[in-house]
Amino acid sequence: MQKLEAGIHTFQATYFASNRRLFEQLAEKGQRPETLFITCCDSRVVPHLITTAAPGELFIIRNVGNIVPAVDHGILGGVSAAIEYAVEVLGVSDIVVCGHTNCGAIDAILHPERVEHLPLVSRWLGESSRIPKLIEERYGHLDGEARMTAAIEENVLIQLENLRSFDFVARRLDAGTLEISGWVFKIATGEVYDYDPVSGQFVQLAGEGERQTLSSRPPPVSESR
Repeated sequence: MQKLEAGIHTFQATYFASNRRLFEQLAEKGQRPETLFITCCDSRVVPHLITTAAPGELFIIRNVGNIVPAVDHGILGGVSAAIEYAVEVLGVSDIVVCGHTNCGAIDAILHPERVEHLPLVSRWLGESSRIPKLIEERYGHLDGEARMTAAIEENVLIQLENLRSFDFVARRLDAGTLEISGWVFKIATGEVYDYDPVSGQFVQLAGEGERQTLSSRPPPVSESR
């Protein structure tokens, strides 16, 4: 706690002091974020740090495994309510679902027996319960880190599909006033990979020269991807 208190003092004396007018405007005019950023609770993933975004620019939803519950069969609650608010009230123009490497939630999805003693976690991760079968069918030749990366990527794509199950999201997508993106943050290198539906690959963002892919994926299995 002492470390956090010292951090607050540093924030007030440095960042806040240099950006006082920004915070005054945010207090006076309210928030007008352009992007809804859905990511994992993992403490190593810091959206504002990764994107160098200022306060008020990102509307952030964090949960175990960066999961978006599907409307027809998912656990509708705080995540769904926040998505609705971001799209319908705040009018965001972009939604990003950002997964990350070394994700404990994905490891638990692939090995559900490891979280059997955590009933609430198990129930939540059940939202992505089709991943193990999908990985076995499409990536049975992979193991270790490559298999984990494939699962991380597929989990992001499933959440993009689930986003489209919200009618207010589908309407905005059809109208061309909303875009959705799937990202994977690679913790060890700081790189971010964006899903390209044309190539079916997660391609490095902000890379110099030829942009690298996170993995070598098979062709997309449906038009929605």
